[in-house]
Amino acid sequence: MMLQSSSMSGLGSFDRVRRRARRVWILFASVSAALILAALFGADVYGRRSAIAAIEGQSRTDANLKVALLNAVLERPRALPLLLAEDQQVLDGLSSKGNDAIDILNRKLERLVTGTQAAVLYVIGPNGIAVSSSNWREPISFVGNDYTFRDYFRKAMEEGTAEHFALGSVSKRPGLYISRRVGSATAPLGVVVVKLEFDRLESDWRDTHRPVYVTDDRGVVLITSIPSWRFMMNRPVPAADLAAIRDSLQFGDAPLATLPIMRPQPIDAEASLVFAVLPGGGEGQYLRLATPVPTTPWHLEYLVPTDAPVAASVREIRLMSLAVLLPLLAIAALILWRRQAAATKIAEEQAMREELERRVVERTDDLSRARDSLQAEISDHRETEARLQIVQQELVQANRLAILGQVAAGVAHEINQPVATIRAYADNARVFLERKQTNPVDENLEAIAGLTERIGAITEELKAFARKGRVAPEPVELRSVIDGAVVLLKSRFAGQLEALDIRPPPAGLCVLGNRIRLEQILINLFQNALEALDGRTDAKVDVSVTETHDEVAIDVADNGPGISSAILKSLFTPFNTSKERGLGLGLVISKDIVADYGGRIDVTSGENGTCFTVHLRKAME
Repeated sequence: MMLQSSSMSGLGSFDRVRRRARRVWILFASVSAALILAALFGADVYGRRSAIAAIEGQSRTDANLKVALLNAVLERPRALPLLLAEDQQVLDGLSSKGNDAIDILNRKLERLVTGTQAAVLYVIGPNGIAVSSSNWREPISFVGNDYTFRDYFRKAMEEGTAEHFALGSVSKRPGLYISRRVGSATAPLGVVVVKLEFDRLESDWRDTHRPVYVTDDRGVVLITSIPSWRFMMNRPVPAADLAAIRDSLQFGDAPLATLPIMRPQPIDAEASLVFAVLPGGGEGQYLRLATPVPTTPWHLEYLVPTDAPVAASVREIRLMSLAVLLPLLAIAALILWRRQAAATKIAEEQAMREELERRVVERTDDLSRARDSLQAEISDHRETEARLQIVQQELVQANRLAILGQVAAGVAHEINQPVATIRAYADNARVFLERKQTNPVDENLEAIAGLTERIGAITEELKAFARKGRVAPEPVELRSVIDGAVVLLKSRFAGQLEALDIRPPPAGLCVLGNRIRLEQILINLFQNALEALDGRTDAKVDVSVTETHDEVAIDVADNGPGISSAILKSLFTPFNTSKERGLGLGLVISKDIVADYGGRIDVTSGENGTCFTVHLRKAME
């Protein structure tokens, strides 16, 4: 009865483990979903903020440049009224009623306006009637018009100078009127006025495809890249103030409607997020920057679209968050699964052991139960050892497959040049056979035979490397290594090898290594340099050798475009390559070979080219 109760207890324990595992997985899934949602929400918030901050930084620079350009447009015409107020011909025209003085002044103003950025220059008498104008020849001449109602005339007569933006009463074109009194305050002779129009500036702003407009201190749009927004208001104003602005006729009969900019969300004193409706387009969100225009009561407002940059930033941050979070959750899930699998296995084994003990106790006496229990434990131990051996064999096999993959990739890369050369020799031999020239065919076949022996030597070297780890170094003549590398590349780079400028080392100079493996290094370096210079008429690869007491340095320098910093940082990392069909193993294998023989490879790269330096131990005589 006790044994049956123990067996039931074991089965109950196993069921409890399984139920607890289900609860843990449900909790894990809930926590994972909450973390993913939180990460996505955080990515949205952070991505939006970072995108807005980046847009704001760039837009402030753009807005400041536009303000500077506007100031430059304003400053040059401002000097004209000051100069003309002291000009003798202006004084003569205002003081004399003779037609000759007026005619001379008309021509002078006509000449001046063509050399400045002003639209019109004109002179008004003390009674408010224009006596002279740069457009005196045109049908819309200002001469004879009464300007006493204009603020720029009244303020100039009272205060000496004035600036006033308005719609022209004659030309019906908007512009800034800059005026200055001629004569003293007690005895004024009249007023000199220059009108400045901003057509070219507005055209330049339109080319950026981003709304830009300038408002006065009342919020009326004066200058804008969107013509339909001119003389609209950037904020609602009381009806009384609106009527006063209309009655002044400063902006003609413009309705002074409010700009289609809504729901502002302030960021700081000069920036806010708004929703705007542009002509011909739908509603979108924009960053609005407001910048004061120095020396004027104006403000320049700049609208920058945010929908696309914010969406791109949010998408990027989301992907980055998921790229970090999902692997962590996968690792946590793997750890949890392994722990639960171990707990389940322990509970299952416990239940099976208790069930076995129950059956043994039911069928045998105390001694049989003890013996059977011992045999069951021995059997369990043997089974566990057998499983461990199987797992060990599977791990060894997996390791062998991984090494086999690396070796296969290396072999494919390293014999690529001899195979290409064999193909070229075979194609040449076919052509010679068609021409019935047997001597070159024999030479090509001899070369092919030598190259096949070289491929066999390469594979033997790789097999030896896989079996022993490395090949013992021996003295190798460096000149023969360089000549062998050039021979292997001769067919593949036919017509390009003249770019190789090789200064051969002294005869008899030997280094420690293996000839085949050292040729592999130089083949990789020569090939990389020639491929980097492909298509250049001034291609040049300098190969030189420098020896010291115990070391030999081989320099391979090209005049190519250099290696980008991104690739240079991980140049000797496997499968890192800028070539479309490259494996990224050549330099890795070369570095390993040099390291096997106690040397190293250095590289320097810049705009004027790249230089690889191979340092090898010198073979002492």
